Amino acid sequence: MDLEKITPGTPAYRALCIAMLFAGLSTFALLYCTQPLLPHFSEAYGLSAEQSSLAVSLATGPMAFILLVAGMVSDRFGRRPLMIASLLLAALLTIVLGFLPDWPSLLAARLACGLALAGVPAVAMAYISEEVEDGAVGRAMGLYIAGSAVGGMSGRLLVSVVTEFFGWRSALALTGFVGLAIALVFWRILPHSRHFEVRRHSLAGYAAGFPRLFADKALPWLFLEAFLIMGAFISIYNYAGYRLLAPPYSLSQAEVGLIFLLYLLGSFSSAVTGHVSARLGPRKSLWLPLVLFLPGIALTGAGPLPLVIAGIALVTVAFFAAHSIASSWVGRRARSDRAQATACYLFFYYMGSSVLGSAGGYAWSHGGWSGVTVFSGALVALALLIAVRLYRVRPLAPPRPLGPAIPAD
Repeated sequence: MDLEKITPGTPAYRALCIAMLFAGLSTFALLYCTQPLLPHFSEAYGLSAEQSSLAVSLATGPMAFILLVAGMVSDRFGRRPLMIASLLLAALLTIVLGFLPDWPSLLAARLACGLALAGVPAVAMAYISEEVEDGAVGRAMGLYIAGSAVGGMSGRLLVSVVTEFFGWRSALALTGFVGLAIALVFWRILPHSRHFEVRRHSLAGYAAGFPRLFADKALPWLFLEAFLIMGAFISIYNYAGYRLLAPPYSLSQAEVGLIFLLYLLGSFSSAVTGHVSARLGPRKSLWLPLVLFLPGIALTGAGPLPLVIAGIALVTVAFFAAHSIASSWVGRRARSDRAQATACYLFFYYMGSSVLGSAGGYAWSHGGWSGVTVFSGALVALALLIAVRLYRVRPLAPPRPLGPAIPAD
């Protein structure tokens, strides 16, 4: 067996990078393709906003639980097979959405889709770390993350535009066929694992890392931070369509879909925040985007459409910046249990999307857009208080220092 790792400039490295870009794109396009359609589900099936939001929440919620154990499954059966199976199955389930007869069957398919998709984000980092030489891991992982951001945006945009002209059933089926094509390309070009070794973990041994994480002075608060900021962010995007499709704005579905182009600002803010956090440290920088998050939410409550769009843009920039800082801090803070720490962070992140995203629908149904802004603002205010508390958490000393000790967050 060739034990050399994949290096930049080789055909294998180019194929891996393209494959991981496609994996991120397809995963998040399929996961959030129903988000722009919540008003259409409400109309088609006579649902309230919170009931309609289950088309998103029933995918992200179960996915959160599977993320906790997907790493163990991939250790036994392999990274590449699990990712391929996940993308193929999720694409087929999304195609089926366009042909299902009623709301319960649509929800069942979305639940299954979320379970399937958990196999990609849970093992992508492990696959890249095993197969790519250390100095190039960051670039390959960056392409996966970029694909995730573009996929989340393009999936929502594609569905919105196709719905405008051909209806939501055709839009979902087309999204599934695109996802299927991407999955087949991924299967064809992703290099076979050359460094994977089968590992069998005992459930007790794997679970033993979780109590250590929750004994840390910062990590449990960072998990809660993910829950809160994702809940606020998803609530704004879930229910903005209800407001903008109705008078006085009366935008078309395609015009509402263009709002998701604001995700590009989120990709930019993540990159900029990475540099700021590297200089100041996450402990001193996490509160900054949260301070911007609050006026962004307030602006979405304004009357003029340009101010509403500006508010959503500010919310997007602030959310991606805060998520970038918090997730990187988890990786730095957790040392011996990083796999479990990442799983916990993602669990709370997606549970925020599921639980708080649906709770935001209750706020819309009973308080209109003012209810959504108060609900989201309260979540971010609590997140800001946690960030202030985390500022006072003593940084960990670096392991095995070779020179003068420099505290690390």
